[in-house]
Amino acid sequence: MTERSRPTAPGDRGAERRLHEMIRVDHAGEYGAVQIYRGQLAVFRNQEGRDRIAGLIAEMEAGEKTHLDTFDRLIVERGVRPTALAPLWRIMGFGLGAATALMGEKAAHACTAAVEEAIEEHYAEQARDLDGVDPELKTIVEKFRADELEHRDTAIVEGARNAPGFGVLSGAIKFGCKVAIRVSEKI
Repeated sequence: MTERSRPTAPGDRGAERRLHEMIRVDHAGEYGAVQIYRGQLAVFRNQEGRDRIAGLIAEMEAGEKTHLDTFDRLIVERGVRPTALAPLWRIMGFGLGAATALMGEKAAHACTAAVEEAIEEHYAEQARDLDGVDPELKTIVEKFRADELEHRDTAIVEGARNAPGFGVLSGAIKFGCKVAIRVSEKI
């Protein structure tokens, strides 16, 4: 991040605005992640022979729901306006999850790996920016970053990189995540 976007000091209006942007975008991201997993589960949950992947995805969705609950709390406690784009992220997240699941297990895992990698990078950047600024939020971001890495690693072990067109699929999903991050900070 640039120095301009880094929180400067507690009580500074620019710093408060930036902290609100961080909470808003993290809330939006966790909301989108829950929707992606729900889209994947909608495809896999009732398919014969897909109990294992449905179980893995349900576990990851539960983790993302815990993250979302934390940001729901922070939104209220800190008086942060949530993103106005939540309805769009709901549709797009669910659609991305369902589409990649329809492409097969490896594509669903490729989606998870790409999303979690983009979010992990985002959280790492935030953790650096929060150093000495907001210890509570930094602790949350670092914990959730570790969870995202775990989800990414699970997806890779499960064959994400063996998905047909992995490079293109992964690149497109990461690009979409980065755009969603920048837009959700502001809107």
